[in-house]
Amino acid sequence: MTGSAQMDAERAFARETRARRRSAIWRRLRGVPANCRRLAVYDDPPRPGAPAVREIPLAAITGTVEPSRAKLFDDRFRPAAGARGRWLRVWLAEHRGLTLPPISVVHVGDGFAVCDGHHRVSVARARGAVTIDAAVETVVA
Repeated sequence: MTGSAQMDAERAFARETRARRRSAIWRRLRGVPANCRRLAVYDDPPRPGAPAVREIPLAAITGTVEPSRAKLFDDRFRPAAGARGRWLRVWLAEHRGLTLPPISVVHVGDGFAVCDGHHRVSVARARGAVTIDAAVETVVA
């Protein structure tokens, strides 16, 4: 940490985007298909009543229900360059100790898919968090 929140946020973003690019390069060199490291996209299930807010492990978040967000983050929620502005604002808010709203997720198999809060998930992972507050929506079949 440098003592400057803005500089720390910039460095954290640069570190995460470099890791994303390195992963893509290694994937290409190994001949692994490009879609293997993309963020999984699930159909947006119907949403019944009010979701329950609880802590969930970040490692259990496996995808998204928003196809447009799948292009901004890889399977480990490392950001693309297009996510920079919002990502930095979320990082700075967390650094200042502001309480961020819980993310919104739905159950998908054994994990969760993000409905809202992709940048918060990415920043939490970059900051080394293990869990995150989430409004977990249960799907009634």
